[in-house]
Amino acid sequence: MKRSHLAREIVETIALTVIIFVVIHFAVQSYRVQGISMQPGLQDGEYVLVNKIAYLFHQPERGDIIVFHYPVDTTKDFIKRVIGVPGDTITVNSNTVWVDGVKLNEPYVSAEANFEGMTWKVPPGNYFVMGDNRPDSDDSRTWGFVPQSDLVGKAVLVYWPFNVFKLLNTYPTVFANVK
Repeated sequence: MKRSHLAREIVETIALTVIIFVVIHFAVQSYRVQGISMQPGLQDGEYVLVNKIAYLFHQPERGDIIVFHYPVDTTKDFIKRVIGVPGDTITVNSNTVWVDGVKLNEPYVSAEANFEGMTWKVPPGNYFVMGDNRPDSDDSRTWGFVPQSDLVGKAVLVYWPFNVFKLLNTYPTVFANVK
């Protein structure tokens, strides 16, 4: 009796471990920030936790920091901030971004730097993303929109190095007046 009880306990423990591993594997992912395009909020070499199921229940929102497959080369993943969602009109000049005619006051931007007088209309099923380090960001201003099918998930926190552990701010007040 005791041997069968022990064997059952071992099988249950292994099964539970496998189930937990599979759930975590499909729900979250680690992502290493590469480059300076998201400074000052994210630094080169930091690790962020990505919620891969965040967008199963709702669409990305303006201000979300997302990890996605780079549309030009889907073998690479990028991390950027969502500025425009489907239907939005994004307009930029050298130092300002407007979404649907609303000027954004972006406290997360390291330095304003845009192309002069550009406008984009975000098509259905796509997102317009920009890095917070505008002078040094390869983003939608250069290569266009991110298709929803290329989204990996929402970056939610920096966990390494541990001394900079923090939840990522989506700055909802920046986009509050955009309808």
